[in-house]
Amino acid sequence: MRIVNAKARVSVPATSANLGPAFDCAGLALELCDDLSLEAVAGGVNIEISGEGAKELPRDENHLVVRALRRTLDAVGAPQIGVNLTCVNRIPHGRGLGSSAAATLAGILLARGLISDPEILDKRAILQLATEFEGHPDNAAPALLGGVTLAWGHGERLGFTSLALREGVSWPVTVLVPENRLSTESARGLLPESVPHADAAFAAGRGALLSYALTSAPELLFDATADVLHQEYRAPGMPESVELVRVLRSQGYPAAISGAGPTVIVFAQPGQEMRETVRNVVADPQGWRVASPGLATQGALQRLIPC
Repeated sequence: MRIVNAKARVSVPATSANLGPAFDCAGLALELCDDLSLEAVAGGVNIEISGEGAKELPRDENHLVVRALRRTLDAVGAPQIGVNLTCVNRIPHGRGLGSSAAATLAGILLARGLISDPEILDKRAILQLATEFEGHPDNAAPALLGGVTLAWGHGERLGFTSLALREGVSWPVTVLVPENRLSTESARGLLPESVPHADAAFAAGRGALLSYALTSAPELLFDATADVLHQEYRAPGMPESVELVRVLRSQGYPAAISGAGPTVIVFAQPGQEMRETVRNVVADPQGWRVASPGLATQGALQRLIPC
């Protein structure tokens, strides 16, 4: 495999996974994007970062985008290169909005933009590589494809699909993003090894309902986003977020923890009642950002530009 393009750039959207009961399966892409551009050079690594994580992310081979790029070039048999990388980061880190999946996909796709046979990295190959980094495909699938996706399995049995929204179906999305962070590893460490059979059955039913509600019947989203599988178990790591979900749901809002948290996602526009709830529930409401980014119908694969 040869390097035929000296430059590439890509925009990768934020994502929200789980959406309540569809743990490690459902996800959607949000119009909140990291923009990255790469120039292949003779040697060395130079990284410029602005926005989220600018003060703390590594600027060497340990940067996740560079690691994913290197792994991808090895996977397709392309030579390694020197890297000039520019990152404009808008996705908050450690908040359950898919920042690591976005960085991983950026590295894979930037490699795709450089090589002589980009089709060797089709959707399945890209998600396979991303899942090897992430451990699960629920964020990588919507970030790559856009819209709403389901992804399942691990290893060679990886599967994924995009959900088509019925014409006329729409639902607003609001994210409530706290200042504090929670790593995915820490959040997963709070989960039990097993759950009661009744809870598993509840989650299976609501996960199935969620697909229907998202694509055809948004009026069912409140019932469809109910979860007993993971959110309450994670409460010790993000007590304010879980309590905020409880209170919002008691007011009729379809609210859930976004991914591993601590961001809260709500299928509604942020009305005054929702803002009052944030002020009443959390200790430092000024530390919470409220945004309605909208659904990203285009994923990163459509936003890759070889230069």
